[in-house]
Amino acid sequence: MFKQISMLLLGAMAMSMPTIAQEATGAGVAKSIFNPKYNRLKSNKGRFFGHWGYNFSSYAKSDIRFQGPGYDFTLKNVKASDRPTKFGWTYIDPGRITIPQFNFHFGYFIKDNYSISLGWDHMKYVVDIPQTVRFVGHADKIVSEPGVPSGIFGDANDGEYLTLNEGDLYFEHTDGYNFAAVGVERYDDIWVSESRKQSVNTEVGLEGGLLVPRSDVRLFGLGENHYWNVAGYGFAAKAGVQYHFLKWMYLQGSFKTGFTDLSKIRTTGRNDLDKASQIIWFFENYWVLGFRF
Repeated sequence: MFKQISMLLLGAMAMSMPTIAQEATGAGVAKSIFNPKYNRLKSNKGRFFGHWGYNFSSYAKSDIRFQGPGYDFTLKNVKASDRPTKFGWTYIDPGRITIPQFNFHFGYFIKDNYSISLGWDHMKYVVDIPQTVRFVGHADKIVSEPGVPSGIFGDANDGEYLTLNEGDLYFEHTDGYNFAAVGVERYDDIWVSESRKQSVNTEVGLEGGLLVPRSDVRLFGLGENHYWNVAGYGFAAKAGVQYHFLKWMYLQGSFKTGFTDLSKIRTTGRNDLDKASQIIWFFENYWVLGFRF
C-alpha cells in the first residue's frame, strides 16, 4: 500500500513539474509571431468560445438584375447603406437585442492558436432612394403573370438613366442581410501581463457560408416576400484585436470584408416567375463581448 501511494505522489509531482518550471522561467505554451515578454501558461486547445455584439457595415455599388416574364433588365452601380438602430434600451432588452445589426459566433479551439467557428452576422442592406442609375436591358409595358404595368421601366430605353423613387423601387435586406458562415481563425498574443491574468491578442480568419435574407422588395407595385430565403453564398476575411481582462471574458473589435453572390432574391412574391440577383461587396466593423470556457 505504501509503495502504491508513493508512486501516485511521484506521478502527481512529475505532472506538475512542467508548470513549476514554466512559472520559474517565464516559458509558456502559446506560440506568437509577436514574441511577447511574458507567455500564457495554459493552452486554449479544447476550449470553447462564444461572442455577441453589434456591427456597422458599408457596401460597394452593385448591379441588380431583375428577371421575369416580359422583362430582363439591370440597374447599374446601385448605391446602398446599412441601417443601424439608434443606441438605446433595444441593445440590452433581452426581447429586442436581435433588432439591431448584431454578430453571434460560437467556436472551438482545435489548437492553442487555431479555432473553427459558426457565425451569424445580421447586417442590413438598404438601397438609397431616390437615386439615379443606368437602365440596361428591356421591360415590356405589361410584365409578369398575371400581367401588371412595369411603370418607368417599361418606358425606359436600353442605356438610359433613370431616377428611382419609392413608387418605382423599394429594395432592402433589412431583416436582414444575414451571413451564416463557417470560419477558421488564428490567434497571436501581442501582450501578456506578468500575472498572466490579462492579455491582448490578434485574430485573423477566413469564412464561407450562405446568405439567408429576409428581403423587403417592392417592384411593379408588388412585393409579398418578407420571409426567410437562402439567396446565395459568400466568402469573407477578417482581422481584429481581443483584450482578455478576465481568464474567461474578453472584448473584441474587428473588421471584416468579403463578397456575396445572391442569385435568388425574391421580388414580387411570385417566386416561380420573378426574381432579382446581385453581387455585393461589403465591409463590416463589429464590437463584441466574448467568453471562453
